[in-house]
Amino acid sequence: MSNKLDFEAGDFVVYPAHGVGRVDGIETHSIAGQDIQLYAISFEKERMTLKVPVTKARNAGLRRLSTKDRIKAALETLQGRSRVRRTMWSRRAQEYEAKINSGDPVSIAEVVRDLYRGADQSDQSYSERQIYQAALERLARELAAVEKIDEMKATERLELVLKKAA
Repeated sequence: MSNKLDFEAGDFVVYPAHGVGRVDGIETHSIAGQDIQLYAISFEKERMTLKVPVTKARNAGLRRLSTKDRIKAALETLQGRSRVRRTMWSRRAQEYEAKINSGDPVSIAEVVRDLYRGADQSDQSYSERQIYQAALERLARELAAVEKIDEMKATERLELVLKKAA
């Protein structure tokens, strides 16, 4: 087992189920008589701190922020044609949730693109709107962290790309 740590205090990271967080530090806790190193990751928006065992971080999907190229690919995905399958909403909703929780910006962008409604399009159901907002927020947070802009600007930028593509 290597003792090399992948992340340090102050690093922005992405935890698939929660999005972008910041490593506060590495803590050692004694659990069942064993000392275990944990990353303490704070998610400001949710006002929560997650502790992930250093040895399990990679398996849990903890990763660095996306590269600018990966974000560019996500933005290109937003410009693509919506691919809404004609399956029952409950099945599609599950697929969308899985894409959001994958933590992959391109998969999240697919959800945003597929659920986006322009001003001239039909209204969304409450659950469609909820999933759309969750995906948009998750993507905007990563874009904001990568581009070093605030989340509001990132959201505006994403919505502008969507409007142009519509």
